[in-house]
Amino acid sequence: MHRRTRSTLRRVALAGALLLAATATVPPAHAQARAAPDGLTPAGGGLSAVIRYTENGIPHILGRDYAQVGFGTGWAQAADQVCVLADGFVTVSGERSRWFGQDASTDGSLSSVTRNLSSDLYFRGVRESGTVEGLLAAPAPAGPSKDLKELMRGWAAGYNAWLAQNKVTDPACKGAAWLRPVTTVDVAARGFAIAVLGGQGRGIDGITGAQPPAPAGGARATAPLEADPAAAAQAAREFFDTSRYDMGSNAVAFAGSTTANGRGLLLGNPHYPWQGGRRFWQSQQTIPGELNVSGGSLLGMPAVSIGFNEKVAWSHTVATGTPVNLHELALDPADPTAYLVDGVPQKMTRRTVTVPVAGGDPVTRTQWWTRYGPVVTNLGAGLPLPWTTRSAYALNDPNASNLRGSDTALALGKARSVAGIQDALARTQGLPWVNTVAADSAGGTLFTQTQVLPRITDELAARCSTPLGRAVYPASGLAVLDGARGDCALGSDADAVQPGVFGPGKAPTLRDAPYAENSNDSAWLAHADRPLTGYERVWGNVATPRSLRTRGAVEDVSAMAAKGRLTVADLQKLQFANRAPAGDLAAADAARACSALPGGTATAADGSVVEVSAACAVLARWDRTTDAGSRGALLFDRFWRRLTASTPAADLWLVPFSAADPVRTPRTLNREAQGIGRALADTVAELRAAGIALDAPRGEHQFVVRGGRKLPVGGGTEALGVWNKVEARWNAAAGGYPDVANGSSHIQAVGWDGSSCPVARTLLTYGQSSDPGSPYSADQTRLFSEERWVRARFCEWDILTSPQLKVVLVRERR
Repeated sequence: MHRRTRSTLRRVALAGALLLAATATVPPAHAQARAAPDGLTPAGGGLSAVIRYTENGIPHILGRDYAQVGFGTGWAQAADQVCVLADGFVTVSGERSRWFGQDASTDGSLSSVTRNLSSDLYFRGVRESGTVEGLLAAPAPAGPSKDLKELMRGWAAGYNAWLAQNKVTDPACKGAAWLRPVTTVDVAARGFAIAVLGGQGRGIDGITGAQPPAPAGGARATAPLEADPAAAAQAAREFFDTSRYDMGSNAVAFAGSTTANGRGLLLGNPHYPWQGGRRFWQSQQTIPGELNVSGGSLLGMPAVSIGFNEKVAWSHTVATGTPVNLHELALDPADPTAYLVDGVPQKMTRRTVTVPVAGGDPVTRTQWWTRYGPVVTNLGAGLPLPWTTRSAYALNDPNASNLRGSDTALALGKARSVAGIQDALARTQGLPWVNTVAADSAGGTLFTQTQVLPRITDELAARCSTPLGRAVYPASGLAVLDGARGDCALGSDADAVQPGVFGPGKAPTLRDAPYAENSNDSAWLAHADRPLTGYERVWGNVATPRSLRTRGAVEDVSAMAAKGRLTVADLQKLQFANRAPAGDLAAADAARACSALPGGTATAADGSVVEVSAACAVLARWDRTTDAGSRGALLFDRFWRRLTASTPAADLWLVPFSAADPVRTPRTLNREAQGIGRALADTVAELRAAGIALDAPRGEHQFVVRGGRKLPVGGGTEALGVWNKVEARWNAAAGGYPDVANGSSHIQAVGWDGSSCPVARTLLTYGQSSDPGSPYSADQTRLFSEERWVRARFCEWDILTSPQLKVVLVRERR
């Protein structure tokens, strides 16, 4: 009887929503459409959806099928982010040079290229080769499902309908000629770009710049590379070091054994850019009886990427798996565009691409592709891979055959437990470069690194590595295999949906631990007392030093789990605790080292003598947090960055790292370290020159300006190990850290209370809209500044009783 009553109430609520849709006015910041007289189906046919907007401009999108929900999602994303989205579509169509000039740069959201020309050469080549169309045509599960194709079709139609029915007011693209309708292929191309972000997307400059040498004896003939193994290993280690990425994240799941009601808890805290096309956007997507999920989507993606439903919640963190490998090619001595496999020459494939350029002639370049992937001449400036008359390197990126990411997102959104999450990951296998952390209403937890990785076993690397590979694989997980040997092919796992990748059964996985936590280190310490081992090096390292962010996070969450009786409120406190593990480890000793300096002075890097004694007391009094009101946090921040950049870890700590005590080591600052005085002198001189008091509250000098109002921002940098990560560029003339580049983004704290409605608090730190004229461009930034949250409205009753409810029927006009 109870279930029937609730079902009836739900039907009534849905009917009420549709009735409202027929008469409601549209919020000015969003659509200008009006409801059709017959409800959901416009008289002229075409797609439609109902969007219910609640506080902070969060849309709850209701449709009868995937195409309708996709339509509402495309419409609502365009309403908030049309200029950023349009810029991304220019990128994936290879037209940035045409509209913005060949030497300008992208916002870095869809690749790591340095110039528009390089971006266009790559993405235009992808389009002209039919890569995305081929992936769309592949049957599931290797290719996208029918539901995903419908979702993408609907998204494109919704985006186009918004463009056709609304005037763009955002000054970033108002009146721009590059605003255009999009197709399903455009939406899929954006998904492809996201999939290869960690692989081909990071090697584009080396792919588009790769040109064959002249034949032996010619003017451009080159000698084989004699790489310094130690330098190559260090360069590869740095290139694939997740702590150096703009993107990062924290996530923790707590089991029912640690909570107040025996149900799970999840806190997700992804660290993503605050500007550009890699922002998150919030929504709820509902197909009655089929899908009901709330959370954040990457812009341009049609499904919820991280989020929750009535039974389970999940988040992702950037993983340590190395998503690519190299094949060293032995070239035909008579032809540097032919390579040998088991002694048989094979011609490279020419991909000639012409890019239109603003104010100039079109530029034509040729890219070279092999059975392994494109020829590449570098992975970052520190790892050159020259194409000589004798050898070249091809980049294998298995995610270039992976258009399944949104299928994985859909499957996660429909999961009912952490077991369902694990099954969804195993069935779809679409995550290219992230881990998954999840909790469910029954009290279960999950950490898994189920991602698409080249099938590089340690045995294969030992048997087939070239000299360069033997140097870089142990250091970074980057395998360099002998491309001349057929027996060095990657092979396949029986449970993998595409050849040459690991099946999900090989992924490091931890189920139902009291807590499962990740802060972008390897899977090893997802739970400090249950370390994960036995996986291949390509997944990540084991028994190596952890970042300060990982160490601080494990300390905090393990203490919380031991305390028990946890609630969503405890997750909210963890998010804004702003504890700086570096301060706990080193501030007191730094203050003592400062006090011991003769005469209270130290010598700066430029040779000047600086009076630093006032800094000693500030460091000693600092509360070891990076709260906006914390005094001393800014001084320690600037000092610590300098000290750690110039002092090797072996010289910095008296107690070295121990794999037997990885959370507490290394520790005890070496007060005799030579760099301490210099770092203090340079920091004190810097702050005084900028007119910044040594004990100034952090928020006075770490802030953003929105609508002419200065908003203080708490949180701290990777170097300090703060959970609430905030990365800002130093600008002394502008007052310190005057804007946030990346950091905490779509935050969610989720639990359950036994009802069908999750207990969830969310926060999108930069707001829903990139249009400065929108009321939703800074409202959640103000909340973030004040450490306040949004109460998620998930159930129909919550949505329909929102005091700011606005309901609109959006539709195509034909």
